Amino acid sequence: MKLKKDDTVMVVTGKDRGHKSKVREVVPRKGRVVVEGVNTVKRHTKPRGQTRQAGIVERDAPIPVSKVMLICPKCDKPTRIGIRVMEDGSRVRVCRRCSEVID
Repeated sequence: MKLKKDDTVMVVTGKDRGHKSKVREVVPRKGRVVVEGVNTVKRHTKPRGQTRQAGIVERDAPIPVSKVMLICPKCDKPTRIGIRVMEDGSRVRVCRRCSEVID
């Protein structure tokens, strides 16, 4: 998976299309990401002792990684991500639109 926590992404499909926000969590096993303010669901919770109150809690649910695109920090546009191997052998993420290193 080429996205990381705290990357700025744009949702490209679904009810939240066009929304730009940060990635809060990456779930590589399921191929999903949790994006702030996107795919908000309501959970009805029971009280658990003194720590949690009962009620309706809104939280962000994961969405498939194919539904978001990384926003390049250099050209400020949604882009696909490439991988480039540097001279020292390290791998870095690259913007496919402007060919600049993202990491």
